[in-house]
Amino acid sequence: MKTIELGRSSLHVTPICLGTMTFGEQVGEPEAHAILDRALERGVNFLDTAEMYAVPARAETCGATETILGNWFARNPGVRRKVVLATKVAGPSRGMPWIREGKGMTAADIVASCEGSLRRLQSDVIDLYQIHWPERHVPAFGIKYYDPSKETSQTPIQEQLEALAGLVKAGKVRAVGLSNETPYGVHEFVRLADQHGLPRVASVQNPYCLLNRTWENALDETCHRLGVSLLAYSPLAFGLLTGKFDQSGTTGPDAPQGARMARYESVRKQRWGRPEALAAARRYNQLARDHGLTPTQMALAFCYTKWQVASTIIGVTSLAQLDENLDAWGTQLAPELLAQIDAIRWELGDPAL
Repeated sequence: MKTIELGRSSLHVTPICLGTMTFGEQVGEPEAHAILDRALERGVNFLDTAEMYAVPARAETCGATETILGNWFARNPGVRRKVVLATKVAGPSRGMPWIREGKGMTAADIVASCEGSLRRLQSDVIDLYQIHWPERHVPAFGIKYYDPSKETSQTPIQEQLEALAGLVKAGKVRAVGLSNETPYGVHEFVRLADQHGLPRVASVQNPYCLLNRTWENALDETCHRLGVSLLAYSPLAFGLLTGKFDQSGTTGPDAPQGARMARYESVRKQRWGRPEALAAARRYNQLARDHGLTPTQMALAFCYTKWQVASTIIGVTSLAQLDENLDAWGTQLAPELLAQIDAIRWELGDPAL
């Protein structure tokens, strides 16, 4: 895998990124370190985490994933210089008071969160520091429509950028990014950065997969014209696009043992647990089999080969899953298969938006 430049930053990353939110909840530290070792051996240089991980979010495991990564760096001198390390500052608490008090995300919150992440990661610098979700109200995490009556914003975007600029100036952050953003948010962050000489966002980390292609409904043009890269998360739709739920026909407790949605009710209540999402996934999964591919191969190849995607974030719980995800690299989807994929989307839309 050749590395690509992330946005207009100096960061060069592999087109596959190892997401780590399962570390500390589904995956213990020894297994997590083995997965990290294998990913590095196979050429992946890009790691993504967040201060709120592991997921599902609990007070007891908040920060656990960064700690696991920090211990891996400490055990392997020199490895930190070989990887591009991304983490995120959580937005307003969204029912997670253990992250921070209040409804906002102040400049002081951003700085304090960065300092905490650096300690847990046992690193002097974060290569890509991202805002995990907007400080303002947006339609995200299964919310379909923007509702101005729910606006609770307390920290202007310029103030957030100025806090990030201070971290960059101090040498604690190399580049900045966004996550779960909208076209308005990307434009405003870029406009203010260009106007005031503040750090320009390099990337946006948003959901993108066969069940959620809303990125193609304006954000792709926005980011293409502004020179901002997409980091596609949930390419397998929380397991729906692996086929593991096809036979059970449910994402509930009766689904395959060990599946994240079967274990955690909070995850099922969001976009991935909708019956419409499972029904659409089963259509895509059968289409993959009809073309001699596994569901995982087709779903990942869809992301791996799209011009809109700079790097696809994969999340795994075992070495076998990691190898399967990496082995899908290089899979090409025939034009007729892509046309059939588009036909299903035209019929069913984006059920996991």
